[in-house]
Amino acid sequence: MGFVVFLAVLAILLVYGIGIYNGLVKLRENVKQAWSNIDVLLVQRHDELPKLVETCKRYMQYEQETLERVMKARASVFQAAGKGDVAAVGAAESSLRAGLGQLFALVENYPQLKADESFRHLQSRISQLEESIADRRELYNASVNLNNVRIHQFPDLIVARLFTFREATLLEFTEEQKRDVDMKALFG
Repeated sequence: MGFVVFLAVLAILLVYGIGIYNGLVKLRENVKQAWSNIDVLLVQRHDELPKLVETCKRYMQYEQETLERVMKARASVFQAAGKGDVAAVGAAESSLRAGLGQLFALVENYPQLKADESFRHLQSRISQLEESIADRRELYNASVNLNNVRIHQFPDLIVARLFTFREATLLEFTEEQKRDVDMKALFG
């Protein structure tokens, strides 16, 4: 009788452990999926930016430095995302946002460019992508938070350590990176 009780307790613990393991796997995969969703949008924006820059070049002969800064930042974001380096993506994203902010501010000096249908479409598309990236970043960080909390909670941490589940990295920006672009400085 004691052996049967022991086997029953062991079976219950095994089923419970399997449940914990499966829950941790689900959280880890949710983090991967959330990152992939961000990556899809980064690729879409990566593809749109050269079109925007080319459209601007036709009108903005004297703003090459700004256009080059946008393209360099674009390349940095793409490289960091390709490596899965979340911290580097955050830094590169800030640089790209600043470059785009400066580009869109300079557009005010070019009424023909502002009126160009292609430019307006690209500007709108990139703005929509920026909003979508922000939304997906929020979802990614929520998934990371759930994963990280769960792998530190008892008894889940036992299973997490046994099967080497790792913390995921939040996609964060520094205070300086989150600061609004100073439009007066851009025009000054």
